[in-house]
Amino acid sequence: MTSEQVADRSADAEAARQDGSGQGASEGYQRGLGNRQIQMIAIGGAIGTGLFLGAGTAIHRAGPSLILAYAIAGLVIFFIMRALGELLMYRPVSGSFSDYAREFLGPFWGYVTGWTYWLFWVVTGITEVTAAATYVNFWTKDSSVHIPQWASALAFTVVLYLANLISVKLFGELEFWFSMVKVTAIIGMILIGLGVITLGFSNAGDTASFGNLWAHHGFFPNGIKSTLMTLQIVMFAFLAVELVGVTAGEAKDPKKTLPKAINTVPWRIAVFYIGALIIILAVVPWSEFLPGKSPFVAAFEKIGLPAGASIVNFVVLTAALSSCNSGMYSTGRMLRDLALNGQGPQFFAQLSKKGLPLRGTTASAALMLVGVWINYQWPGQAFTYVVSFATISGMWAWIMILTAQLRYRRLADRGVLPQSEFRAPGAPWTSAFALAFIGMVIVLMGIDEDSRVSLYCAPVWALLMVVSYFTLKRRNPQAFARKPASHYAELAAATRAELDRAA
Repeated sequence: MTSEQVADRSADAEAARQDGSGQGASEGYQRGLGNRQIQMIAIGGAIGTGLFLGAGTAIHRAGPSLILAYAIAGLVIFFIMRALGELLMYRPVSGSFSDYAREFLGPFWGYVTGWTYWLFWVVTGITEVTAAATYVNFWTKDSSVHIPQWASALAFTVVLYLANLISVKLFGELEFWFSMVKVTAIIGMILIGLGVITLGFSNAGDTASFGNLWAHHGFFPNGIKSTLMTLQIVMFAFLAVELVGVTAGEAKDPKKTLPKAINTVPWRIAVFYIGALIIILAVVPWSEFLPGKSPFVAAFEKIGLPAGASIVNFVVLTAALSSCNSGMYSTGRMLRDLALNGQGPQFFAQLSKKGLPLRGTTASAALMLVGVWINYQWPGQAFTYVVSFATISGMWAWIMILTAQLRYRRLADRGVLPQSEFRAPGAPWTSAFALAFIGMVIVLMGIDEDSRVSLYCAPVWALLMVVSYFTLKRRNPQAFARKPASHYAELAAATRAELDRAA
């Protein structure tokens, strides 16, 4: 393709932006996600396999002080989400943080953020659908019926792909029920645990007590350093909480539903993470946990519920499918956002008749299938490095959200851009604190041998981004030129007018 052809396609994409079929007011998407679905997408994004499985290793390292680690990290996540909320109410777009990075930091940062977040969800989709297949084997390993792991992975990928092609409403409905399973499991664990502690029934009744939180060598049994070293595990558990921002272009009433979803972050973390951990550690002393074992399974075994392992296996299966479903959804939107801005193949700019990014979703799903095959054939160290990259690439989105919000706030305070209706409290100090905290976590990841691998692929990916960006920019400077603030101010005004008419 010549540079003239690329420029022509970029011009077509820009025209689509202005007439509403692209990145103008409506972006061409259908607003099919209601309040009920947005709320559960927000809840589900904050509850993943990191809580149900990964917390066991963290408890073994930090003991009860892990509760404090989740509380502090949860506060940082709230600052990140409020920063995202301020940007969303200024200009709600499905490109979300990629588009904000492009507007406030420059085309290069938007390019890197869009492709990095796309890769994050492709890699996450590969690992989660593979994990889901292994969870199926939990029920068939001792029976005469054997389902090959590749067959389960293929079936899950195809079903979720087809669901994402039917309508955005079906995607939202799947996420609603996936999240409902996770929420029900946690609330059930909390209620059963409270019953054991207060009424003393079950096998754990004699030893269950809130005193277990400090009775076994104190609240920091292994020292503060051990608690700090679990922060990367804790932050990993919150990856995907920002997904609610990608739904902005398809929420029925984003001016109401998105702030409401974001404002529920504190109590979600308080109940589903801190509350659940307090109950579990009161029922089972921290010293009895083993690395790699689910804390929920350990609690159910202590209480004497033989079906506990099956319950948790079903929950983590739905959590894995939920994550893969989210990956199908977000990758198509990210590829289209890149295409509309001339930073990705224009092939992905077109929507289906139902207002869905069919081409981007199909390409991403195909890569997920290739990844499953690679994982099946060569489950070696090279693939582990790529999978580990998901952690650092997910946190990159948070860094861009906070940095873009700081820049936006400065411009809004100077009157260059309109003020958001949902200002982040305490900004810019809260955003600066969150950035510093993420920086500390990345440093800790480099210190810890178990998580250091997450950083190995980052320089390679960064080099690829730099080389590809400047190569494409040299071929088509116009598509990578920085647009003035007035351009985005007009888009923001058009979006707000559209939402006001819809309301």
